Amino acid sequence: MEKVFRTKRMLHFGDCDISGTAYFPSYLNILNGVNEEFWAHIGYPWHEIIWKERWGTPTVHISSDFSSPSFFGDELEFEVTVIRVGRSSMTVHHEISCQGNKRWSSTQVLAASDLDKHCSIPWPADVREKLESLLVEQE
Repeated sequence: MEKVFRTKRMLHFGDCDISGTAYFPSYLNILNGVNEEFWAHIGYPWHEIIWKERWGTPTVHISSDFSSPSFFGDELEFEVTVIRVGRSSMTVHHEISCQGNKRWSSTQVLAASDLDKHCSIPWPADVREKLESLLVEQE
C-alpha cells in the first residue's frame, strides 16, 4: 500500500460563496469526507468502527493555510500523509491542489476515542500497526 493517500473532490455550488469562490468552512466538511475515505482505504471504515467497535477518530486540533482561491467546478486533488502516530493520537498532513497548483494545506490531529465513555483510548494494536506502516518522514 502506498504511503500517500490520494483522492479527488469536485467543488460544488454549495461549497462556494455568492462569487463562486470556495467558502473556507466548506473546506473542513470536504476534508472530513476525505478523512472518512482515508480510513475506509486503510481498512477501517467509519460505519464499522463507530457502530460495531464503538470507537472513532475526532479531530482535536487542526490548522490550515490557504494559498490561492478555488472556484465552483474545480476538481481538488487531496494528498493525505500520516506524519506522527502517538499512543492515542495521530497527525496527518493534507496537501490540496488543483491542476498542479497548490490551493491549501492542513495539518490535523485525530484521536482514538471511546464513543461510549467519551474519552481517548490507545489505538487498537492492528490500527496502530497500520498507521505506523504509513508514516512519512517530514522534510
